[in-house]
Order: sequence, then C-alpha cells, then structure tokens
Amino acid sequence: MSGARVPDDPHDVLAMVFARPQEALKAARAMLASGRGPYDSSIARQAIGILHREFGDLRAAIRELRQAVRLARLAGSPDREADVLATLGIALVQHGRTRSGLAALDTAVSRANGTTRARVLFRRAGARWILGWHREALGDLRLAAPALRRAGDTVWAARALTLRGHVQLALGSVEGADADFRTAQGMFATTRQEHDSVVAVQNRGVAAFVAGDLPAALDLLDQADEGFQKLGTPMLDLVADRCAVLLAAGLAREALEHADGGLRLLARLRGQATRRAELLLLAARAALLAADPATARERAAEARTLFAGQRREWWAEHARLILVQAWLAEGQATPRLLATARRLATRLTELGSPEVWQAHLLAGRTALRLGDHGVAEHHLAAAARARHRGPATSRAGGWLAEALRADAAGQPRRLLHACRSGLDLIEEHRLTFGSSELRALVTAQGVELARLALRHLLHAGRSRELLAWTERWRATALAVPPVRPPHDQELLGRLAALRRLDHLLATARSGGAASAVTLERDRGRLEAQVRARTLRMRGPGEREDRAPGCAQIPAALGAGGVLAELVVIDGTLHVLLCARGRVRRHEVGPASDAVAEMEFARSRLRRLAYERHPDQAELAELGHRLEAAVLGPVARRLGGGPCVVVPPSILHATPWGLLPSLRRTAFSVAPSAAAWLRARAAAPPPSGGVVLVRGPAVANAPAEVRAIAELYGGSGAEPDHGLPPQARSEADGRTGSLAPVTVLAGGAATTSAVLTAIDGCLLAHLAAHGTFRSDSPLFSSLHLDDGPLTVYDLERLRRAPYRLVLSSCDSAQMAAVGADELLGLATALLHLGTAGIVASVVPVNDEMAVPVMVRLHAGLRRGLTLAEALCEARGDDVSFVAIGAG
Repeated sequence: MSGARVPDDPHDVLAMVFARPQEALKAARAMLASGRGPYDSSIARQAIGILHREFGDLRAAIRELRQAVRLARLAGSPDREADVLATLGIALVQHGRTRSGLAALDTAVSRANGTTRARVLFRRAGARWILGWHREALGDLRLAAPALRRAGDTVWAARALTLRGHVQLALGSVEGADADFRTAQGMFATTRQEHDSVVAVQNRGVAAFVAGDLPAALDLLDQADEGFQKLGTPMLDLVADRCAVLLAAGLAREALEHADGGLRLLARLRGQATRRAELLLLAARAALLAADPATARERAAEARTLFAGQRREWWAEHARLILVQAWLAEGQATPRLLATARRLATRLTELGSPEVWQAHLLAGRTALRLGDHGVAEHHLAAAARARHRGPATSRAGGWLAEALRADAAGQPRRLLHACRSGLDLIEEHRLTFGSSELRALVTAQGVELARLALRHLLHAGRSRELLAWTERWRATALAVPPVRPPHDQELLGRLAALRRLDHLLATARSGGAASAVTLERDRGRLEAQVRARTLRMRGPGEREDRAPGCAQIPAALGAGGVLAELVVIDGTLHVLLCARGRVRRHEVGPASDAVAEMEFARSRLRRLAYERHPDQAELAELGHRLEAAVLGPVARRLGGGPCVVVPPSILHATPWGLLPSLRRTAFSVAPSAAAWLRARAAAPPPSGGVVLVRGPAVANAPAEVRAIAELYGGSGAEPDHGLPPQARSEADGRTGSLAPVTVLAGGAATTSAVLTAIDGCLLAHLAAHGTFRSDSPLFSSLHLDDGPLTVYDLERLRRAPYRLVLSSCDSAQMAAVGADELLGLATALLHLGTAGIVASVVPVNDEMAVPVMVRLHAGLRRGLTLAEALCEARGDDVSFVAIGAG
C-alpha cells in the first residue's frame, strides 16, 4: 500500500468515504498496513465497513464493523465505540437483523455525547426510516439536525436534512421534501463530499417523480447515474428509483426487467437484505401493472416475508397491498379477500401511508364484485377523496373510485363527469412529456375510466356519444403538439454512431463473424442512450388547440362518404357507421376472432408475396373470412363511395385491401377520426418539390424511381457520387408547370440528405427496405446508403412532407401501446403534419409493386387523392393502404 497517502488526521478517512470512495479505501488499508494503534485502526475498519455496506458485501461489512467496535473498546474511547456501534446498527438492520441493529443503535445513543450523539441519533433515524417508523424517525431528526447545525457540522447537517426529506416523502409532503433536498444539495456544494452531492441530485429526482414531473425526474436521475459512474460507486437505490419512474411512465415491463437486474446485481454483491425486499416490492408492482399477476403475487409474497422478518411493518403492509391486488386481478373476489382488503385499508390509514386510497379502491372493487354495495360505497367514497389532492395519477385514481360509485348507484351523468375529469387529469399529466413514446404509453392509466364510459353508453344505446367517447381516448398522442428534439449534438452523434454500427453489424452477420454478438450488445447500449435522452424531453404543458370534434365528421365526409369506426367493448367488436349525418352501431362479434383472422391472413399473405402469380381464389377466400370477422354486417354498406376506416390499435395491421367490400373502393385508414380530420385540414406547402429516394439493395427500385421521375418531368437519372442532388424543374405540355424533382440514389441517399430534401416537400417517395421493431417501435427504420433512418431522425424535421409513399415491405406496421395508441413510422409522420401516406401492411410482391407505384403517381399527377389514386392503381395488389387523408 505504499502508493496510498495516509491523512494526518485519521478522521479524514471517514470524511472521504462518501466524497472519494476509492481513495478512502486505499487510505484505510494503508493505515492498517502501517501498524497504527487501536483508535486509528478502529477508524480504518469502520471506513472499510461503510464502503462494504454501501457498495459491496454486507456480510463483510458487519465483520469489519465488529472488529472496529472491539478496537474502539481497546482504545478506551466511549465516543469512538458509540460512533462505530451506530454504523454497525445500520448494517445489521439492512441485513435484516432488526432487533440486533436497533439494540446496537440504542446502546450507541446512551453512550455518546455532544456532536457524536447527534450523529448517532441521525443514524437511528435512518434505521427507523428504513423500517417505516416515520414519526419516530422525525423525533430523532428534530434533536439531531439543530445540534449538528449548531456544531457547524455541515456534512452531517446536510445528511440529516436529506433523511428528513425522505421521511417527508413517505408521509406525502412533497414540497417539504424537495425544499430539504435542495438545501442539502447547496450545503454539500460547499464541501468536498462528491458522492453526497450526487445523492442530492438523485433525491431531487425522487421528489420530482413523486410530484408527477416525470421528465424532470428522468433528467435528474440520469445526471445522478452519470455522477455515480464517474465516482465508481454503484447505487442500488438508484435502480429502485428508476424502476418507480419507469412504472409511472407506463413502462411496466421495462421496470420489471430493471428491478430483476438490480436483484441479480445485489445477489452478486451479497448486498443489503433490506434493499432486496424493496426491489422485490417494486418488481411485484411492475409485474402487476404489466398484467402478470402471478409474478406479482410471487414477488410480493417474498417481499412481505422479508419485511416481516426485518420488523418493517410499513413496508410489509405495502407488500400485502400488492399481494391482495394480484389476487383480485386473478379473479379471486371472496369474502375473505374483502376482509383482508378492509383490514389493510385501516392499517395503512394508521401508518399514514399516502397509498391508502389504493387499499380503499381495492376493498371497494372487491365488495362490488361480491354485490355488497354498502361496503363498496364506504370504501369507494374514501378512495374518491384522493381526487382532490396529490399527483395527477393518484387524483385520477380518485376519479376512478368516484366513477365506480356513480356506476353502482345508477347515476349516468355523475359517472360520465367522473370519467371525463379523470381523463382530463391524465391528459394534463401527459402534456408534460415531450417524448412521443411516453405520451402514448401513459394513456394506459385511463383505460378503465374510458371503458366505464363506453360500457354505459353502449347499454344506453347512445351511438353518437359512443363515437365521441371512443375518440376521447383513441390515438390521442397524435392530438398533442409535437415536440421537436433540441439541437443536441450528443443525441445526433449517437444516432450517427447507430447508423455506422448497423452497417458493421450487417457485414458481420453476412460473413458469420463472431464480432456480431459484441456489435449487437453495442447497438443495444447506444439505443438505450438515445431513448434515455428523448424520454426526458419536456412537453408544452398545455394544448395549442383542441382536437377536431365528431360534429365535423358529416361535413368532411360529404354526401356519399362513409366513416366506419371500430371499437372493442368488453371483448366484443362493434362498428360505429357514420353516413349521411347519422351514426349507427353494428355488433360484429368477438374481438379475439377478428385478431385471429387478421393474423391468419397476414401469415398467408407473407407466403403469397413471394409467388409470381398468387392464387386469386385463395386471396378471395381469405378476404371473405377476414371481412366477416372485422366488419360483419357493415361490409355491404362500404362499397362505392369514399370510405374512411378507423380501427382500434389491435387491428391496425389488417390488410384492408384484401376485403371484398374495399378492394375496389377509394378508402383510407386512420388512427382516429380526429387524426383523419386533422390530416384532411393540412395545407400543402406553398412551394415544394417531389423527392424520390432509392435505398441500397432494392432489386426493382431503379426501374421504379426512373419511371416515376419521368412521370414528373425528370430524367430519372441519378446524381453523381459525392455531388449534392440538384433539383430539376421542367415543363410538361400535358399538365403545365411541374414541381422540382429531386432524385437521391446511388450513394447520395444518406440520412442527412434525405431529411434535408423531404423537409417541407410536397411529395416524397422512398423505395428502401424497411425494418419494423415491435420491441422498440421508434427504432423502426428505412435503410438508406449510410444506415437506418429511424423515427427519432424523422422527429427532427421542421415540417413533414405533405404526402409520402413508402414502397417497402411492412412500412405501415405500427405497435399498439397504451390504451389505444400506435407507434411507428406512419404515426410519427402524421403527428408531424403529413396529410397522407401510402405504405404496406404486409410483405410486398416486388414485381407487382413497380407498376402499382407508377400507376399511383400517374393518378396523383391527375389530381386524385392518395386513396383514389391507390384504388385505381391497385389491380390485384392487397399490400398497400392509404393512411390519413392526403
């Protein structure tokens, strides 16, 4: 240990533990190696014990701390012994040995004096906070914090404020907690306590999360993560904090994986049993929200057992809450479960838990299922009080309780008011997000409110209102003003690195190189970094304008137009048919049958796409089966005039062109009626050209791009390598003056060049291979000369192209997320202002695609809409659909 510097004052080693942990460890070991006396050796052992406790092996920590206590007694210093006993007490509590830990802390309090006593009281408060004894913890802190400030002990006074902030959070006082965390951060800034300073940032992230400000929480937790990585100090409580934020953002499955990863890391480090119990509780909550009640029940039961053994009643009761919620989710509504839920609500009230409303809601739901309306009313009324205070998510839960009360009482106006108020709150909360992914995912929090309203209106036979409420919570992320990512050089750099990595990965895979595995891992890391930066973008906080209303639909459709909006209510598919100013409802059948037929048709079309002459009889049979499942009796009413189909997200991948009633009809598909109205109202740019893009390795793309370019008066020639594409404008005697034509191909179709060219253009046609990423839809991409063009790239456009044609396979594929939302290339562009898109929902027959695309553009040249032009161009193709209204 000759390279480590031993401080002149041995107490400085303890001060270094949370400031410069690695340096502290070296100095402590050097002190032991130098043969210091028992007092100094006690300090060194204590420092090593703290480092093991916080960042490593808890058993090793307890061994070191027991030696430190023995050495302090040898030194004959009661203050030194009390200080180490307090550290040991915390470690024992964290190891689950609660009785021994509290006894050590009580002994330390009785033996300490002055500033040491204040520090010991602070530690006992920390143990009591871990155990959920919040009022007892505040009692210790009321004595410790003033004493530490009077003594001028800045570091420990700041730590006391930090702990008080956590206790206040547990008791529901968010503003007080945030004030304590901010004050502590300012105090740490005056010291050299680098680790504590980063912890203060983390704590502010926790406070922002509890206040409901998720973008700020994600930003602060990312900052803390970067700080801990620089210090080389892994923090498992940061894992827990991130899990909680991911859950609130609707990323339940991701939160579960994050918690499980933390549990694996904790097992490798042989870390704190208290932290294991807390991570298990988070994993249980994540599993419950991910619709996996069996896993939730298993994790919650283990967490509750651990909490009980650690004498942590506050935590044990919260684990019981998840356990009972999981039982109910599995359909176990029994009198015994109701009795358990009622006792739980009483106990959480006594413990001062801010989550007591969930227990009341649980008891109320259970009572409703058992037909005990008196008990249900009592508990739902208690849960409904949450609608007036707290973060948006708990207030929305209060409105759900109020809606259930109104439904049980048979009061429809009160029911709809409660559902509307709850959805408005979630909408308000969602407007704080800049990330399109979070905006879509958070809608899941309103599913039950929307379902209650739809069920009531269905039974009441009010079709027009049923349409309005279907629209109220469908594809609503598209109604929020788009947030363009800031000019973030780091984000741009990572996107560029992803493109380079994708090229290297493709080369490695084609050659069977062993490096492909490493490159896959690197790509996953880069994608996670890109996603993390976009998730913390802040939204506008309010709408710029209201979404178009259903009252505008008849005028927009015209005399012969039809809009068919499909909606699933309690597992049954219905069609709301809007025509000639009226709205009629038609029942189709089980939604599960419709989804099954859609998947069957898609699987058959994937095979048929690679046949030179697909069997038309088989296509016809597939079409009739699919039509009966998704449209039922409505099919015969759709042929002829223009038609708009608005499916739920689970049916958006339907090959609509396969349906006999739509095969020769000018129809378009839209995520919602409001999205169709907005697309229809979009104005073409006052000036803007036609952009034709050919990606690499697309067999028929050269002929496709050349033929389309000639239609618009261009030569179809591709630009020289390395030269900027030049716009060519020519006059054509048949149609008069044409828009400029830009062709990007042959190495010139790079991400930067394509984004520049299509920004604000009148029409863009991209003949490039595409990849749909169901696991991460915003990484769905089109393959250009320098790599993938992702949704994250498209979101940087100042103005989306007015019309867009994507001739690659599966380019219209989108992922169903949230309540009834869609994420993918097409929705990203509609959100940014594209009026209409032509894309495929299944693999494309390459030979058939070229003439279809040429005929499509010929129709557009004659002034047809995308739907009309595709109808004329389709022939026997069933792959392409028109999306939007352009």
